[in-house]
Amino acid sequence: MKKLVLLFAAAVMTVSASAAEKGLAQSKFTDNWYIGVQGGLATKTTHNKWFKNLNPNAGLRIGKLFTPVFGVAIEGNAYFSNKPYRGLINGTVVRAVNTNVLGTVNLANLFGGYQGTPRAFEVTALYGFGWLHTFGTQVDKVEAGVDDGVIYSERLGRRNRMTSKAALDFAFNFGSDKQFQIFIEPSMNWIFGGVYGKKLSAADTDLNYYTISSDQPSYNINNSFFQLNAGFVYKFNNSYGSHNFKLVDLRDQAEIDALNAQINELRNRKPEVIEKIVEKEAPVQQIKVEDLVFVTFAQGKSELTSDAKAALDNVKEGAHVQIVGTASPEGSKELNDRLSQARADVVADYLKNRGVNVDEAVGKGVQGTTSNRLAIVYVK
Repeated sequence: MKKLVLLFAAAVMTVSASAAEKGLAQSKFTDNWYIGVQGGLATKTTHNKWFKNLNPNAGLRIGKLFTPVFGVAIEGNAYFSNKPYRGLINGTVVRAVNTNVLGTVNLANLFGGYQGTPRAFEVTALYGFGWLHTFGTQVDKVEAGVDDGVIYSERLGRRNRMTSKAALDFAFNFGSDKQFQIFIEPSMNWIFGGVYGKKLSAADTDLNYYTISSDQPSYNINNSFFQLNAGFVYKFNNSYGSHNFKLVDLRDQAEIDALNAQINELRNRKPEVIEKIVEKEAPVQQIKVEDLVFVTFAQGKSELTSDAKAALDNVKEGAHVQIVGTASPEGSKELNDRLSQARADVVADYLKNRGVNVDEAVGKGVQGTTSNRLAIVYVK
């Protein structure tokens, strides 16, 4: 263990605290996902008494955030009433389903910046396209469809329609890590392809039916409905120990070059500089700086760079080595323990493939208070 203490001391001496610009911790594909449920009321926008013809709905939403500003969500809503769509004939509890793919933009982070945790109150814009399916039989010129001077088209009974949605989420974040969210969402929804008939006039003596819009996608107010929903969202935990994006200190190439320069300077120091750090409880085998090989890693990574492989290639075949992996203070203890062990293992695997005898490869997590993204190899 005294040898490991020496290696820890060498790791601490290779880095120094520096002011760094803040940036996002690197995310995996499995990070920053959320799931939510929602429900509310919908009503046709025009030619309709809003509070008379309300259509209840409920749905599920699954989403992913690519940045604190931009994301994507998939949602499906089920509608339980024909109101105000008079021409449909249904025998099911769910009268229609509408599935949307939506792009999301967090306006609070877009204009105010991301501070490391979500704000207590945020506004998010959503926009996208979907597909509406109705569980109804085909309707063909139903004269009983006249309501308030409006006659509905025979095309109303078609089962599938392309849709579009534009919405604003007024969201409140809460929880120990802001992992929960409740939101209120007003939205406008358009049904493309023509749904509603035109008001009859005296000239319409033959009761011809025709729609207001064509089969081409068209944002027609007469083919739209307004919806007001409320919902609850849970944000899944991420690999770096937070339910939301995490800010860390960025390290640029200049800082990496400075770190390499410190490593080179350490190699030129006298061995007693390191030995002074070791507790003198018992005599230990003298370790020379030239016996140490330092391997640096990018933030949050455990892959060997070309420079790291070049340094490891200097270890002779048949030599015996001990390896210690370390991590920088960003992130949780569990993550840093795994990351440091992964760094030690990747170095060990590389050396074993070159015929080097690895006596020990251990990850020790964070060592010190500064950025220790290292694996240190002691060549016996």
